Amino acid sequence: MQTKFDELLEFPCAFPFKVLGLKSDTLADRVVAVVQKHCPGDYTPTQKPSSKGTYISVAVNCTVHSKEQIETLYTELAALDGVKGVL
Repeated sequence: MQTKFDELLEFPCAFPFKVLGLKSDTLADRVVAVVQKHCPGDYTPTQKPSSKGTYISVAVNCTVHSKEQIETLYTELAALDGVKGVL
């Protein structure tokens, strides 16, 4: 069944993921490890601390090939220790 999601994207396409989590020196590396598992490549994530320094956001763009791949990435990124949300 086609959904609006399927109509809006043509695969393969660049897709941004933004992971919000507790401040950690290893969060960016763990995010990249999950992305590389499903979308092998060289990634340079961008990191931005929250105003109080309690949280950090890690953004990475990758090329996805299916809606299922996007869903898998969201699920695995959300399961990382310390992650509060994935956008």
